[in-house]
Amino acid sequence: MARVVFLTGAPGVGKTTVLSKAVEALQRRGLKPGGMISREVREGGVRVGFELRDLYTGRTGWLSHVRNPTGPQLGRYRVNLKDLEGIGVRAIEEAVAQAEVGLVVIDEVGPMELFSAAFREAVRKALRSPKPLVGVLHQRAGDRLIDEIRSNPRVTVLEVTYGNRDTLPESVARLVLE
Repeated sequence: MARVVFLTGAPGVGKTTVLSKAVEALQRRGLKPGGMISREVREGGVRVGFELRDLYTGRTGWLSHVRNPTGPQLGRYRVNLKDLEGIGVRAIEEAVAQAEVGLVVIDEVGPMELFSAAFREAVRKALRSPKPLVGVLHQRAGDRLIDEIRSNPRVTVLEVTYGNRDTLPESVARLVLE
């Protein structure tokens, strides 16, 4: 079974940036990524939501937005379950199933994503897959799935800090390829 690496750390420390750079490093070594990645979207310097992107197909959608009229609410944001499941969950499932995809990416396992039972099951499928997996794990969220990830013997959890975030992408790539 391949290696599974999850990144965690304080909000704003650069977890998704480290993840993206690690994925690029693994691509240079011949692994084709699939799965989902999210990024914050700002308007006028203010964060208004989070966009989802399927790494394999390029499909995009909204994980959450301050102006989303429906969906579970978390702080100022409403989670878009339709896009989370239609794009994010689908991206994870396709990454596990597609023969040409050599790396599953999940950004992130956190409070917004955990509103979806389909997301939870897709993460569990990815963890059972023989493919390497890299992802982001919310630092403070308490949840059974997060406990399962942390206690899985295949999983290495690395903390992203301001001091290690520049060198961590290469370390993640090496760990995944061990």
